[in-house]
Amino acid sequence: MTARTPHTLPFRDPQLPFAKRIDDLLSRLTLDEKIGFLHQFVPAVERLGIAAFRTGQEALHGVAWMGPATVFPQAVGLGATWNTDLVRRVGDAVSKETRAMRARDDRVGLNVWAPTVNLLRHPLWGRNEEGYSEDPKLTSAIATAYTHGLRGDHPTYWRTAPVLKHWLAHNNETGRDVTSSSVRPRVLHEYDLRAFRETVEAGAVAGVMPAYNLVNGRPNHVSPYLREQLRTWTDEEVLVCSDAGAPSNLVDSEHYFDTHEEATAAALLAGVDSFTDHGTDSSKITARVRGALEQGLLTEPDINTAVRRQLSVRFRLGEFDPEYDPHALTTDFDTLAHRALAQEAAEQSVVLLKNSGGLLPLAPDTRLAVVGLLADECKRDWYSGTLIHRSTPLAGLHERFGAERVQFAEGVDRIRLKTSDGAFLQVPQAEAADEVRAAEGALDPALLAGRTDLPPLGTDATGTEFSLVDWGEGVLTLRAPDGRYLSVAEDGYVRASADQPGGWVVQETFRLEPHENGHLLRHIGTGRHVSVAADGVKVADAHPEAFEVVVVESGEDAVHRVASQADVVLVVAGNDPHINGRETEDRTTLALPAHQERLLRAARTANPNTVLTLVSAYPYAVDHAEVPALLWTAHGGQAAGTALARILAGDVSPAGRIPQTWYADDADLPDLLDYDVIGGRQTYLYFEGTPLFPFGHGLSYASFSYGGLTTRVEDGILHVSFTVGNTGDVTADEVAQLYTRAVEPSVVRPRRELAAHQRVTLAPGEVTEIAFRVPLSAFAFWDVAQGRQRVAPGLYEVLVGASSEDIRLARTLDLDGEPPVPRPVMADGLHAVDFDDQHDTEIVDRTKTSGDSVTPVAGRRGELVFRDGDFGNGAAGITVEAAGEGTVELSLDDGPVLAVLTLSPGTAGPYDYAMVSASAVIGAGVHDVRLGLRGPVRLARVTFSV
Repeated sequence: MTARTPHTLPFRDPQLPFAKRIDDLLSRLTLDEKIGFLHQFVPAVERLGIAAFRTGQEALHGVAWMGPATVFPQAVGLGATWNTDLVRRVGDAVSKETRAMRARDDRVGLNVWAPTVNLLRHPLWGRNEEGYSEDPKLTSAIATAYTHGLRGDHPTYWRTAPVLKHWLAHNNETGRDVTSSSVRPRVLHEYDLRAFRETVEAGAVAGVMPAYNLVNGRPNHVSPYLREQLRTWTDEEVLVCSDAGAPSNLVDSEHYFDTHEEATAAALLAGVDSFTDHGTDSSKITARVRGALEQGLLTEPDINTAVRRQLSVRFRLGEFDPEYDPHALTTDFDTLAHRALAQEAAEQSVVLLKNSGGLLPLAPDTRLAVVGLLADECKRDWYSGTLIHRSTPLAGLHERFGAERVQFAEGVDRIRLKTSDGAFLQVPQAEAADEVRAAEGALDPALLAGRTDLPPLGTDATGTEFSLVDWGEGVLTLRAPDGRYLSVAEDGYVRASADQPGGWVVQETFRLEPHENGHLLRHIGTGRHVSVAADGVKVADAHPEAFEVVVVESGEDAVHRVASQADVVLVVAGNDPHINGRETEDRTTLALPAHQERLLRAARTANPNTVLTLVSAYPYAVDHAEVPALLWTAHGGQAAGTALARILAGDVSPAGRIPQTWYADDADLPDLLDYDVIGGRQTYLYFEGTPLFPFGHGLSYASFSYGGLTTRVEDGILHVSFTVGNTGDVTADEVAQLYTRAVEPSVVRPRRELAAHQRVTLAPGEVTEIAFRVPLSAFAFWDVAQGRQRVAPGLYEVLVGASSEDIRLARTLDLDGEPPVPRPVMADGLHAVDFDDQHDTEIVDRTKTSGDSVTPVAGRRGELVFRDGDFGNGAAGITVEAAGEGTVELSLDDGPVLAVLTLSPGTAGPYDYAMVSASAVIGAGVHDVRLGLRGPVRLARVTFSV
């Protein structure tokens, strides 16, 4: 390093610690300049030579929204690899491409909004594709690997600055900005916080993004857990970036605050440092901050705290030390190594779910029929970059087996649409330049408009033959022969103009609605029907056209024809990531769409040697009884087709493992808004039914033996070792999984819980030893009586196997732990939220800043159960602290009601609490306490008196 010159300002001096440099820079910024730092788009401070900055660059599985980039498998696919080394290398490649792209376009940001660590609690969640797993341990392991790759290895300067999404307990798109997740303390600490905590503690996280939803009645953007939890996990400054538009939601949709000044101040004080709102226009946020200052809701030191956190990230990114930034000259973009890595990741993410009779791998001379709606597709999702390379299953199989051995039928229904006057819808010849609507470098693809440079549809005597696909629930797409999808632009005309369905509001989907002797065609994006006018086909509020659907060829007939001529038929089914399950839209069922079920039946009827490959962002409940082989892969990015072909041919043995439970039926699922994974018996941790496929499941072309399990406990660490051997004929990967289970727990504990895993490559006959070190804290649960983690004494099973249900080795440990103690209810009372069990209640906010209360579900009687309350020599009275209106009923054990406490008339508001007392003769000793709740009462705390 060069010595500091007399003219170097301290914040420019690389010899000083970052903290001192930030102090100096903060002291030089004016209040107005600091306020400008609070919006996502930070203006330059030219007088100090400070460049403009923006938080946020989507990079979930490649650089997104900024044009061409290497596209890796979806996040859920990366989770399915169970390979932390691979995922770290993917993160490394993504961060290098981010740097390389920024070198030629300074709109590319280095503060990357990735990864998503929301747990995949519910498979109908529309954003299932963005998470890694339903398990917090696997999620944190994969997320830690990705963030380390994004960060880079330099001890001082970060290549990019990762932000974890979305804090907290966020698994529903339905009403996502107004619904509240009721999260009991055990679920909070044992489940939802864990994935965030373990990833942050690993040291490569620069920030966190709160989610749109509320938790326990309080919006995540004013969550006390940002202060009470997140910022206690690391000594680094953590930048909290709001989700887009969420600050305004605090007033506009959630009505949690009366004014935007109050809401903005509350969010800032809770820990939000950067406000993503109103796009590039910072004027509204900065005006709200100034208003909050004028009203005394904020102080300048409050603003300094937020600005300091942002500056900490910018210093770590090397912005103020360009000559020392080791990443400044990074040029790695679409390299041969990145292409190979994309293929490796796609191969490792493929899961072989079933392989009866050894149908796979396919023999080299196999005559293949490849059918299905995704057989010749390489789909992008909302957080994909623009594909530079594109490999579909069909293309991959052509390359691997030869085009002459592969027949293809997409399985679409080929139709014409006949109008009431006997003409047919027709796509006119177009002379406009060919373009892809996913415009390069769109900072927000939600703002992309449909094309208007092409002529709208018209009618003629013969019409155009369209490919119709029903994606489920009556949602249709219509595609012209040149591959363009029918779409509606802002002017309302229908054109064949889109390369794929997409956009924040998809403009390429329709519904056919029965009408008299025909069908009306409703455009879903606008809600309007298609009408035929003299100047072209458009959507309109009046004069809808009644169409006759003339089927030229059904998809089933085409599939049956090619399937009957092949040795093996490959059905490629699944989802389009922009339709029926995506950001803003949850799925309604696990079922495969009926159109695709029909194609599968047609293939099976024609050829019993049917292989079903599901290419999807989430699990399906499929009847596979008559399907001898079944695979699943997430949308695998640019190399998906090549990867699948190599798996099918046996060039690579499959070794992906499903990262979430595949349930057999919708009836197995909890309500989408039931976040109580313990009480609702959700995920593999608690589910008591029989899954279609269990967590961690995945088959191989090889077989593996397990043996030699040893365990020992030393210095608070459980040491586990065992051997795994390849007893098959091919080199293959195995994913060895270690689970633990409390044998006789005093509270509901997981049926088994992942403690560690390792993916290993073994040649035929090769044996390797695997060793894990598991801290004894991994056996702890959140003791609600003591308000902390506790390892209970007793027996625990150590289980080793190939999935959560395929256990090969087991040993039992006897851990000392800490014995339970009765709740000291006479001294401490009971906080309502610290229940052991509940029925028909939900947790709500005690105040707008902190604390929890419990209220019954509307129209029902709620009950809270508190086990083992120590009443000493007994009690004579009870006092409740509650708000609202209604009653609280006290009973002990299984006995009668001892006291009824009534709030009538109710308190003035939901945050106005009153103390209500009653006599209650309670005998000495330890009792279970039961509290019944009726009416809209909000119970915060109960105390007892002598």
